[in-house]
Amino acid sequence: MSSAAVVGIDVGGTGIKGAPVDVGKGALAADRFRLPTPRPATPTAVADTIAQVLDHLGVDGPVGCTVPGPVQRGLVHQAPNLSPSWHNLDAEKLLRKRLSRPVRLLNDADAAGLAEAHFGAAQDIHGVVVLVTLGTGIGTAIVAHGQLVPNTELGHLRMGKSEAEKRASNEARLEQGLSWKKWGARVSAYLQELERLLWPDLFVVGGGVSKKFDKFGHRLHTRTPVVPAELGNQAGIVGAALHANSAASSA
Repeated sequence: MSSAAVVGIDVGGTGIKGAPVDVGKGALAADRFRLPTPRPATPTAVADTIAQVLDHLGVDGPVGCTVPGPVQRGLVHQAPNLSPSWHNLDAEKLLRKRLSRPVRLLNDADAAGLAEAHFGAAQDIHGVVVLVTLGTGIGTAIVAHGQLVPNTELGHLRMGKSEAEKRASNEARLEQGLSWKKWGARVSAYLQELERLLWPDLFVVGGGVSKKFDKFGHRLHTRTPVVPAELGNQAGIVGAALHANSAASSA
């Protein structure tokens, strides 16, 4: 299979982005194309938008697609940033029928974790890597010796009386007007709790705020090294394509 024939689609709450990916290099093989996420973001409306992205890209072959929610064997259990109609939906089947090509789904944070583990900040780490995305909420991905442990929702761990993402997400920083020092202390406490439970070899911090890692990275006091993500907004697309390529190769 030509590596450039593998398309990654990253479905988010505000935008649906896609590109063909050279899965041998972990790089986009052409410019990324983005359309706004439809409102309401029903499965049918999202599938139609993905079809428009693919028509623009003009690339045949399998598609890997992220969803902002847990995915098991193509079944999306929930996607609160999209629509309640995604609840317990066989979205993989729906997309295969709509797009008339092989489709593999995975959680969006898992896709970013795969991409960073294989081609980004964690590519030389052979142990346990934990990716933490700090955005509207907190997304997590665990990659152990190159293998993804899917659907970890560790942003919902308790920190005091609240879930971690209510205290340590980037949205919490903005909404609560937290200084980098105070917010960094919260992120540090969250990583320490993950560290206590998982004993990782590396933390990778993703999300848009990772571009400002110099403002809070030195406030993260963990025994485990912490580094910013490297692939930025391409990580979901690259990880989705890797997932689809792996499935196609083993079929």
